[in-house]
Amino acid sequence: MHKLFVARSVKSALFRIKNHQKPQFAAFSTSLLFDDTQKQFKESVAQFAQENIAPHAEKIDRTNYFPQDVNLWKLMGNFNLLGITVPEEYGGLGLGYLYHCIAMEEISRASGSVGLSYGAHTNLCINQLVRNGTHEQKQKYLPKLISGEHVGALAMSEPNAGSDVVSMKCKADRVEGGYVLNGNKMWCTNGPTAQTLVVYAKTDVTAGSKGITAFIIEKGMTGFSTAQKLDKLGMRGSDTCELVFENCFVPEENVLGQVGRGMSSELTSMLAQISCLIPLGKLKSLRISLGNGVRQC
Repeated sequence: MHKLFVARSVKSALFRIKNHQKPQFAAFSTSLLFDDTQKQFKESVAQFAQENIAPHAEKIDRTNYFPQDVNLWKLMGNFNLLGITVPEEYGGLGLGYLYHCIAMEEISRASGSVGLSYGAHTNLCINQLVRNGTHEQKQKYLPKLISGEHVGALAMSEPNAGSDVVSMKCKADRVEGGYVLNGNKMWCTNGPTAQTLVVYAKTDVTAGSKGITAFIIEKGMTGFSTAQKLDKLGMRGSDTCELVFENCFVPEENVLGQVGRGMSSELTSMLAQISCLIPLGKLKSLRISLGNGVRQC
């Protein structure tokens, strides 16, 4: 667990806790399964979230915008929250999914919208690069994503392909030096502001689930644009939009994982992560809402 202490900001928080200073924002029940280091990590993230995220929560959902007057991505990057599962050789903490879940829960306690965007950035984008990217891809994209300089996203769903992602229509045609993408992606969390996106498209329309490939898309690529920003019923401040690909050329080196393997190792690992992290954030938000409601009775 010594890896935890590579984060100076987290280390200082843990030092304070170890010296028996009373934590101001540790209003949670700690699992008996957590060891002392995990409990200390939970308290430090809880304090960070309550000090830096919670004050903006009401405005975030009221205005339907991620904070414009404070750079939460940079703050989370400086606090070492964006590379929890990333190996140290790429600038992360290398702490694994349990710590990631703890951070997700405490950020969602402060703001469900920020928690959703955080999960899409750290899990759906960064962790896919960690699990499936080449050494060169990790060196190129991870540092700015971990620091908060860049925002990450992932896009699978389409206007007519939600849960049934195999029916997606977004197509990637093989050309010299890479692929040309055409089609649309819908409900992309962080889409309006993301600089690095993991996008799934069909490289073989006759192969079903074995014809889907993941690509790393960069903001500014010719033929790639974002359409309308969506106003949702909940999690409103988590920026969401439609992505449009019109003859968007993607170089060969931006293929993430193996061609045609999007629905096997890459996608199944991502779905396993979604089933844990994202619902955890929602559950925390529901617990907070229930607590607030009870206090009003």
